[in-house]
Amino acid sequence: MTCKLSVNINAIAYLRNRRHVPWPDLVEIGRIALKVGAVGLTVHPRPDERHIRYADVPVLRDLIRNEFMGREYNIEGYPDEQFLQLCEKNKPDQVTLVPDLPGQGTSDHGWNFATAGTLLSSIIQRLKAQGIRVALFVDPDPSQPALAKAAGADRIEIFTGPYGGALDEATMKIELAKVIATGRAAAKLGIDLNAGHDLTRENLPRLVEALPNLKEVSIGHAITADAMILGMAETVRLFRQAIGDV
Repeated sequence: MTCKLSVNINAIAYLRNRRHVPWPDLVEIGRIALKVGAVGLTVHPRPDERHIRYADVPVLRDLIRNEFMGREYNIEGYPDEQFLQLCEKNKPDQVTLVPDLPGQGTSDHGWNFATAGTLLSSIIQRLKAQGIRVALFVDPDPSQPALAKAAGADRIEIFTGPYGGALDEATMKIELAKVIATGRAAAKLGIDLNAGHDLTRENLPRLVEALPNLKEVSIGHAITADAMILGMAETVRLFRQAIGDV
C-alpha cells in the first residue's frame, strides 16, 4: 500500500491573517498542491480563527468537490458543538478529532480515553451517521489503537511530534520505536493508520518503510517552510517522493 500526502494549509492561513488582505490565497495554494498529486487538503479551524477561518471551510470544500473529484477533505479539531455543526454542514471525507484546549498553540497530545471515551463514542456515531470517516488523534503508545477502535473510530492519527522534533539520533530512535509499535498494534487490530506533526522529507522515509499500513500523512509546517524556498508545487512533489507516492 502507498502512503498518501494531505497538505495542511493552516500555516498558510496564519500568514494571511497577519494582515487584512486576502493573500496568500488559500484556494490557489490548495489548487497547486492538488494539481501535483496531494491526496487532499487538511484544515484545523480553532475557536479564535487565528489561521483557518470558519468562512474558509466551505470555500476549500468547493475547490475539492468542483475541481478535484476523488481527492479528500480532512477537517481537524476539538469536537465542541460549533465544530461538529461545521463538519455536518460541510461533510468532509474525514474528520480528525483532537483534544486541543481552546487557546492551545498546536496539537501536542492524544486523547485520554479514560475520561473522554464515552463522549467520543457518541460523537463518532453522530459523524459517521453523516457518512464521514472519523480518525482519533492518539499518543505514540501501542495501547491506544484498541481504545480508539472500541470508541468506534475508523482510523487513528499518531501524534509524531516527539519523533519529528527529535534533534539527536538517539532520541529519534526511541521516539520512532514508539510510533512503530503503535502503528503495528493498529495493523493487528485492523484499524487504519494516519500520522502527523513535525514530519519532514528527511524523517518520513524511515517511518513509511517501517509501517506499510500507513495510509496518510498530514503535513503543514514543514511543507510551508520548504515551499518558501522551493515553491509549493516542487515541495509537494518532493514530499510525495519521500513517502514513496510516485
